[in-house]
Amino acid sequence: MTGTSNGTDLSLTQRQRAVVELIAHGYSNEEVGARLGISPRTAKAHCDVLRQKLGVPRRRQIPAAFRTLTGEDPLACEHAPAAIAGVGG
Repeated sequence: MTGTSNGTDLSLTQRQRAVVELIAHGYSNEEVGARLGISPRTAKAHCDVLRQKLGVPRRRQIPAAFRTLTGEDPLACEHAPAAIAGVGG
């Protein structure tokens, strides 16, 4: 994703967007990793990059910063957590 509603340049990969959505749904790094087929350490690395890109010091601030910068609600994105995992429930 490039560009935002406020004119700043925010480039997020599809994987990073999926991580934002899962964080918004309250998933831990372990759960994010399990749902995306990556290690918890890799999930944490994605969080660290997202914090830097979004300019926030804490993981829990990622969804709100994403919403502010893009105008998109990560809880209402097209990828529900079950869809990201490829399984139901």
